[in-house]
Amino acid sequence: MREQRWESRQALTFPQVLDLLDRLQAKGLRPVDPEKEGICYIEEWPVPSPEAIQRLDQWPLEDVTMIHVLDAWKDDFFLLAGRYHSTFQRYQSVSAYCSISHPWHLSIHLATLQPLAMFWMGFRHTHSFIRIRFHTATIIAQGEPYDHQQRPIWLDERQAVFREAIELLDLPIDVSIQKDRITLRNAHEEVPFFCSWPDAFGPCQFEFNSSDPFAFLVPASGLASTHRLPTATVRIYLTGFSREALNEFKAIEPNVRTVYRCSAHACLTDLPALLDIAGKGGRLYTTVSEFRTQALLPDHPDAAAIIGIMGTDNHYQLEVRLNMMPLPMDEMTAWLEDLFTWPMTYAPLSPFP
Repeated sequence: MREQRWESRQALTFPQVLDLLDRLQAKGLRPVDPEKEGICYIEEWPVPSPEAIQRLDQWPLEDVTMIHVLDAWKDDFFLLAGRYHSTFQRYQSVSAYCSISHPWHLSIHLATLQPLAMFWMGFRHTHSFIRIRFHTATIIAQGEPYDHQQRPIWLDERQAVFREAIELLDLPIDVSIQKDRITLRNAHEEVPFFCSWPDAFGPCQFEFNSSDPFAFLVPASGLASTHRLPTATVRIYLTGFSREALNEFKAIEPNVRTVYRCSAHACLTDLPALLDIAGKGGRLYTTVSEFRTQALLPDHPDAAAIIGIMGTDNHYQLEVRLNMMPLPMDEMTAWLEDLFTWPMTYAPLSPFP
Protein backbone atom coordinates (compact mmCIF):
# COMPACT_ATOMS: atom_id res chain seq x y z
CA MET A 1 0.00 0.00 0.00
CA ARG A 2 1.18 3.51 -0.72
CA GLU A 3 1.37 5.75 2.32
CA GLN A 4 0.32 9.27 3.16
CA ARG A 5 3.62 11.11 3.23
CA TRP A 6 5.02 14.49 4.29
CA GLU A 7 8.54 15.88 4.21
CA SER A 8 10.23 18.98 5.60
CA ARG A 9 10.40 21.89 3.18
CA GLN A 10 13.91 22.92 4.18
CA ALA A 11 17.19 21.11 4.60
CA LEU A 12 18.53 20.00 7.99
CA THR A 13 22.14 19.74 9.03
CA PHE A 14 23.28 16.56 10.75
CA PRO A 15 23.45 18.30 14.19
CA GLN A 16 19.80 19.28 13.63
CA VAL A 17 18.98 15.63 12.92
CA LEU A 18 20.46 14.70 16.30
CA ASP A 19 18.49 17.54 17.93
CA LEU A 20 15.34 16.06 16.37
CA LEU A 21 15.97 12.80 18.23
CA ASP A 22 16.03 14.72 21.52
CA ARG A 23 12.75 16.41 20.60
CA LEU A 24 11.14 13.07 19.80
CA GLN A 25 12.41 11.62 23.07
CA ALA A 26 10.87 14.53 24.99
CA LYS A 27 7.49 13.77 23.38
CA GLY A 28 7.72 10.09 24.36
CA LEU A 29 8.16 8.84 20.78
CA ARG A 30 11.21 6.65 21.55
CA PRO A 31 13.67 7.49 18.76
CA VAL A 32 16.55 5.21 17.82
CA ASP A 33 19.87 5.30 19.64
CA PRO A 34 22.19 7.09 17.16
CA GLU A 35 25.04 4.72 18.10
CA LYS A 36 22.95 1.54 17.63
CA GLU A 37 23.14 -0.30 14.31
CA GLY A 38 20.07 -0.20 12.09
CA ILE A 39 19.21 -0.32 8.39
CA CYS A 40 20.14 2.53 6.06
CA TYR A 41 18.79 2.34 2.50
CA ILE A 42 21.10 3.65 -0.22
CA GLU A 43 19.39 4.45 -3.52
CA GLU A 44 20.29 5.91 -6.91
CA TRP A 45 24.03 6.10 -6.15
CA PRO A 46 25.68 6.83 -9.52
CA VAL A 47 28.57 4.44 -10.08
CA PRO A 48 30.89 4.36 -13.12
CA SER A 49 31.55 0.61 -12.73
CA PRO A 50 30.74 -2.30 -10.37
CA GLU A 51 34.16 -1.87 -8.73
CA ALA A 52 33.06 1.49 -7.28
CA ILE A 53 30.83 -0.25 -4.74
CA GLN A 54 33.93 -1.37 -2.83
CA ARG A 55 33.68 1.94 -0.97
CA LEU A 56 30.84 0.37 1.06
CA ASP A 57 32.85 -2.70 2.09
CA GLN A 58 33.14 -1.59 5.74
CA TRP A 59 29.37 -2.01 6.21
CA PRO A 60 27.40 -5.29 5.94
CA LEU A 61 25.11 -5.02 2.90
CA GLU A 62 21.83 -6.64 1.81
CA ASP A 63 19.49 -6.38 -1.21
CA VAL A 64 22.35 -5.35 -3.47
CA THR A 65 21.06 -4.21 -6.88
CA MET A 66 22.74 -2.58 -9.87
CA ILE A 67 20.33 -0.57 -12.01
CA HIS A 68 20.88 0.25 -15.67
CA VAL A 69 19.03 3.42 -16.71
CA LEU A 70 18.35 4.10 -20.38
CA ASP A 71 17.20 7.71 -20.74
CA ALA A 72 15.27 8.82 -23.84
CA TRP A 73 15.26 5.23 -25.10
CA LYS A 74 13.26 4.41 -28.26
CA ASP A 75 14.54 1.08 -29.58
CA ASP A 76 12.97 -2.40 -29.74
CA PHE A 77 11.95 -3.73 -26.32
CA PHE A 78 11.95 -7.34 -27.55
CA LEU A 79 15.58 -7.14 -28.70
CA LEU A 80 16.69 -5.36 -25.52
CA ALA A 81 15.04 -7.92 -23.24
CA GLY A 82 16.46 -10.75 -25.33
CA ARG A 83 20.01 -9.44 -24.98
CA TYR A 84 19.68 -9.16 -21.19
CA HIS A 85 18.16 -12.63 -21.00
CA SER A 86 21.04 -14.13 -23.01
CA THR A 87 23.54 -12.74 -20.50
CA PHE A 88 21.31 -13.75 -17.59
CA GLN A 89 21.37 -17.37 -18.74
CA ARG A 90 25.16 -17.48 -18.44
CA TYR A 91 25.15 -16.25 -14.85
CA GLN A 92 21.82 -17.37 -13.42
CA SER A 93 21.68 -18.76 -9.89
CA VAL A 94 19.07 -19.22 -7.16
CA SER A 95 19.81 -15.75 -5.72
CA ALA A 96 20.14 -13.81 -8.99
CA TYR A 97 17.39 -12.14 -10.97
CA CYS A 98 16.96 -9.52 -13.67
CA SER A 99 13.93 -7.34 -14.42
CA ILE A 100 13.24 -4.63 -16.98
CA SER A 101 10.70 -1.84 -16.46
CA HIS A 102 8.99 0.15 -19.21
CA PRO A 103 6.00 2.54 -19.13
CA TRP A 104 2.79 1.90 -21.06
CA HIS A 105 -0.43 3.84 -21.58
CA LEU A 106 -4.03 2.88 -20.92
CA SER A 107 -6.32 3.14 -23.92
CA ILE A 108 -9.09 5.00 -22.10
CA HIS A 109 -9.30 8.18 -20.03
CA LEU A 110 -10.21 7.52 -16.39
CA ALA A 111 -11.07 9.71 -13.41
CA THR A 112 -9.40 7.62 -10.68
CA LEU A 113 -6.29 6.27 -12.46
CA GLN A 114 -3.48 7.99 -14.30
CA PRO A 115 -3.13 7.16 -18.02
CA LEU A 116 0.53 6.19 -17.54
CA ALA A 117 1.11 2.70 -16.10
CA MET A 118 4.23 0.56 -15.67
CA PHE A 119 5.26 -3.01 -16.23
CA TRP A 120 8.25 -5.08 -15.16
CA MET A 121 9.30 -8.20 -17.05
CA GLY A 122 11.87 -10.35 -15.35
CA PHE A 123 13.84 -13.57 -15.13
CA ARG A 124 14.60 -15.70 -12.09
CA HIS A 125 16.37 -19.05 -11.72
CA THR A 126 13.37 -21.25 -12.51
CA HIS A 127 10.82 -18.88 -14.03
CA SER A 128 10.00 -15.59 -15.70
CA PHE A 129 7.44 -13.05 -14.51
CA ILE A 130 5.42 -10.02 -15.60
CA ARG A 131 4.34 -7.36 -13.09
CA ILE A 132 1.71 -4.73 -13.88
CA ARG A 133 1.13 -1.61 -11.79
CA PHE A 134 -1.32 1.27 -12.12
CA HIS A 135 -1.04 4.76 -10.65
CA THR A 136 -4.07 6.05 -8.75
CA ALA A 137 -4.95 9.73 -9.17
CA THR A 138 -5.58 10.07 -5.42
CA ILE A 139 -4.25 8.14 -2.44
CA ILE A 140 -7.08 6.80 -0.30
CA ALA A 141 -5.65 4.46 2.31
CA GLN A 142 -7.73 1.61 3.68
CA GLY A 143 -9.68 2.81 6.69
CA GLU A 144 -9.80 6.46 5.64
CA PRO A 145 -13.12 8.25 5.03
CA TYR A 146 -14.07 8.78 1.40
CA ASP A 147 -16.95 9.89 -0.78
CA HIS A 148 -19.19 6.81 -0.97
CA GLN A 149 -20.59 7.99 -4.29
CA GLN A 150 -17.09 7.65 -5.78
CA ARG A 151 -16.59 4.04 -4.77
CA PRO A 152 -18.50 2.53 -7.75
CA ILE A 153 -16.36 4.65 -10.10
CA TRP A 154 -13.14 3.38 -8.46
CA LEU A 155 -14.33 -0.21 -8.72
CA ASP A 156 -15.52 0.02 -12.33
CA GLU A 157 -12.37 1.76 -13.53
CA ARG A 158 -10.01 -0.54 -11.63
CA GLN A 159 -11.82 -3.53 -13.10
CA ALA A 160 -11.58 -2.09 -16.61
CA VAL A 161 -7.83 -1.43 -16.53
CA PHE A 162 -7.03 -4.86 -15.12
CA ARG A 163 -9.04 -6.45 -17.89
CA GLU A 164 -7.25 -4.35 -20.49
CA ALA A 165 -3.81 -5.45 -19.24
CA ILE A 166 -4.88 -9.08 -18.89
CA GLU A 167 -6.27 -9.16 -22.45
CA LEU A 168 -3.14 -7.52 -23.88
CA LEU A 169 -0.98 -10.13 -22.12
CA ASP A 170 -3.42 -13.01 -22.78
CA LEU A 171 -3.28 -14.20 -19.15
CA PRO A 172 -5.71 -16.67 -17.46
CA ILE A 173 -6.81 -14.20 -14.77
CA ASP A 174 -10.43 -13.51 -13.80
CA VAL A 175 -11.40 -10.06 -12.51
CA SER A 176 -14.50 -9.51 -10.40
CA ILE A 177 -16.01 -7.37 -7.67
CA GLN A 178 -16.62 -9.28 -4.45
CA LYS A 179 -17.82 -7.71 -1.21
CA ASP A 180 -17.35 -4.25 -2.71
CA ARG A 181 -13.69 -4.87 -3.58
CA ILE A 182 -11.75 -5.78 -6.70
CA THR A 183 -10.64 -9.42 -6.72
CA LEU A 184 -8.22 -11.10 -9.13
CA ARG A 185 -8.11 -14.89 -9.41
CA ASN A 186 -5.62 -16.97 -11.37
CA ALA A 187 -7.44 -19.72 -13.29
CA HIS A 188 -4.22 -21.80 -13.22
CA GLU A 189 -3.94 -22.26 -9.48
CA GLU A 190 -0.62 -24.14 -9.72
CA VAL A 191 1.09 -20.97 -11.05
CA PRO A 192 2.31 -18.42 -8.45
CA PHE A 193 0.22 -15.24 -8.55
CA PHE A 194 0.47 -12.11 -6.40
CA CYS A 195 -1.63 -8.96 -5.93
CA SER A 196 -0.68 -5.97 -3.80
CA TRP A 197 -0.40 -2.19 -3.40
CA PRO A 198 -4.11 -1.48 -3.07
CA ASP A 199 -4.42 2.19 -2.00
CA ALA A 200 -8.09 1.34 -1.47
CA PHE A 201 -10.84 -0.88 -2.89
CA GLY A 202 -8.57 -3.74 -3.92
CA PRO A 203 -5.21 -4.36 -5.58
CA CYS A 204 -3.45 -2.00 -7.97
CA GLN A 205 -0.67 -4.40 -8.96
CA PHE A 206 -0.37 -8.03 -9.94
CA GLU A 207 2.50 -10.37 -10.81
CA PHE A 208 2.10 -13.48 -12.94
CA ASN A 209 4.78 -16.19 -13.22
CA SER A 210 5.66 -18.79 -15.84
CA SER A 211 8.15 -21.66 -16.01
CA ASP A 212 8.81 -20.64 -19.63
CA PRO A 213 11.64 -18.04 -19.64
CA PHE A 214 10.40 -16.63 -22.97
CA ALA A 215 6.69 -16.49 -22.11
CA PHE A 216 6.40 -12.72 -21.73
CA LEU A 217 8.87 -11.40 -24.31
CA VAL A 218 6.28 -10.87 -27.05
CA PRO A 219 3.36 -9.78 -24.79
CA ALA A 220 5.57 -7.29 -22.91
CA SER A 221 6.72 -5.83 -26.22
CA GLY A 222 3.05 -5.28 -27.06
CA LEU A 223 2.56 -3.39 -23.80
CA ALA A 224 5.65 -1.27 -24.49
CA SER A 225 4.25 -0.34 -27.91
CA THR A 226 1.24 1.37 -26.28
CA HIS A 227 3.56 4.06 -24.85
CA ARG A 228 2.48 7.30 -26.54
CA LEU A 229 5.63 9.37 -26.16
CA PRO A 230 8.51 9.12 -28.66
CA THR A 231 10.98 8.03 -25.98
CA ALA A 232 10.84 6.31 -22.59
CA THR A 233 13.02 5.80 -19.53
CA VAL A 234 13.81 2.09 -19.22
CA ARG A 235 15.36 0.64 -16.07
CA ILE A 236 16.99 -2.78 -15.74
CA TYR A 237 17.42 -4.20 -12.21
CA LEU A 238 20.26 -6.70 -11.63
CA THR A 239 20.35 -8.41 -8.25
CA GLY A 240 22.65 -11.15 -6.94
CA PHE A 241 25.25 -11.11 -9.74
CA SER A 242 29.06 -11.19 -9.47
CA ARG A 243 31.10 -8.20 -10.55
CA GLU A 244 32.24 -10.17 -13.58
CA ALA A 245 28.61 -10.64 -14.60
CA LEU A 246 27.76 -6.98 -13.96
CA ASN A 247 30.59 -5.89 -16.22
CA GLU A 248 29.26 -8.13 -18.97
CA PHE A 249 25.72 -6.75 -18.53
CA LYS A 250 27.12 -3.22 -18.86
CA ALA A 251 28.47 -4.05 -22.31
CA ILE A 252 24.92 -4.68 -23.63
CA GLU A 253 24.15 -0.95 -23.88
CA PRO A 254 27.33 1.17 -24.07
CA ASN A 255 25.53 4.43 -23.21
CA VAL A 256 23.69 3.06 -20.18
CA ARG A 257 23.74 5.05 -16.95
CA THR A 258 24.42 2.85 -13.90
CA VAL A 259 23.15 3.48 -10.37
CA TYR A 260 23.33 1.31 -7.28
CA ARG A 261 21.06 0.55 -4.35
CA CYS A 262 21.36 -1.60 -1.26
CA SER A 263 20.59 -1.82 2.46
CA ALA A 264 23.55 -1.11 4.77
CA HIS A 265 23.73 -2.12 8.43
CA ALA A 266 24.90 1.16 9.90
CA CYS A 267 24.44 3.52 12.85
CA LEU A 268 22.73 6.87 12.47
CA THR A 269 26.12 8.47 13.15
CA ASP A 270 27.40 6.77 9.96
CA LEU A 271 25.04 8.83 7.79
CA PRO A 272 27.53 11.64 6.98
CA ALA A 273 30.12 9.10 5.78
CA LEU A 274 27.54 7.21 3.71
CA LEU A 275 26.16 10.42 2.24
CA ASP A 276 29.67 11.46 1.23
CA ILE A 277 30.02 8.17 -0.68
CA ALA A 278 26.57 8.47 -2.30
CA GLY A 279 27.53 11.89 -3.70
CA LYS A 280 25.14 14.41 -5.20
CA GLY A 281 23.02 11.92 -7.09
CA GLY A 282 22.57 9.28 -4.37
CA ARG A 283 19.90 9.12 -1.66
CA LEU A 284 19.88 7.70 1.85
CA TYR A 285 16.95 6.78 4.06
CA THR A 286 16.78 5.51 7.62
CA THR A 287 13.92 5.23 10.13
CA VAL A 288 14.40 7.08 13.41
CA SER A 289 11.04 6.48 15.16
CA GLU A 290 7.77 4.57 14.83
CA PHE A 291 4.65 5.33 16.86
CA ARG A 292 0.84 5.19 16.97
CA THR A 293 -0.83 8.57 16.58
CA GLN A 294 -3.40 7.97 19.35
CA ALA A 295 -0.51 8.45 21.79
CA LEU A 296 -0.67 12.12 20.75
CA LEU A 297 -4.25 12.33 19.41
CA PRO A 298 -6.31 10.17 21.79
CA ASP A 299 -9.67 11.35 20.40
CA HIS A 300 -8.92 10.57 16.75
CA PRO A 301 -8.47 7.44 14.61
CA ASP A 302 -5.24 5.57 15.31
CA ALA A 303 -2.67 5.64 12.50
CA ALA A 304 0.77 4.04 12.30
CA ALA A 305 3.46 6.66 11.74
CA ILE A 306 7.09 6.23 10.68
CA ILE A 307 9.56 9.09 11.04
CA GLY A 308 12.58 8.89 8.79
CA ILE A 309 15.60 10.88 7.69
CA MET A 310 16.47 11.26 4.00
CA GLY A 311 19.91 12.32 2.90
CA THR A 312 20.92 13.72 -0.48
CA ASP A 313 23.46 16.20 -1.82
CA ASN A 314 25.07 16.71 1.62
CA HIS A 315 21.87 17.67 3.43
CA TYR A 316 19.01 15.94 5.23
CA GLN A 317 15.24 16.10 5.28
CA LEU A 318 12.64 14.89 7.75
CA GLU A 319 10.07 12.47 6.36
CA VAL A 320 6.81 11.22 7.91
CA ARG A 321 4.77 8.33 6.51
CA LEU A 322 1.34 7.28 7.80
CA ASN A 323 -0.81 4.33 6.77
CA MET A 324 -3.82 6.68 7.04
CA MET A 325 -4.51 10.25 8.10
CA PRO A 326 -5.68 10.58 11.73
CA LEU A 327 -6.89 14.14 11.06
CA PRO A 328 -8.66 15.74 8.09
CA MET A 329 -6.28 16.57 5.26
CA ASP A 330 -6.49 20.33 5.84
CA GLU A 331 -5.36 19.87 9.47
CA MET A 332 -2.52 17.37 8.97
CA THR A 333 0.25 19.71 7.86
CA ALA A 334 -0.30 22.14 10.73
CA TRP A 335 -0.30 19.27 13.25
CA LEU A 336 2.97 17.87 11.90
CA GLU A 337 4.59 21.30 11.88
CA ASP A 338 3.60 21.80 15.49
CA LEU A 339 4.92 18.32 16.35
CA PHE A 340 8.33 18.74 14.70
CA THR A 341 8.69 22.56 14.58
CA TRP A 342 9.72 22.33 10.92
CA PRO A 343 7.70 23.55 7.88
CA MET A 344 6.19 20.44 6.23
CA THR A 345 4.68 19.70 2.83
CA TYR A 346 2.51 16.85 1.54
CA ALA A 347 4.70 14.74 -0.77
CA PRO A 348 3.46 11.26 -1.82
CA LEU A 349 6.14 9.01 -3.28
CA SER A 350 6.05 8.01 -6.92
CA PRO A 351 4.49 4.56 -7.43
CA PHE A 352 7.11 3.70 -10.06
CA PRO A 353 10.54 3.50 -8.40
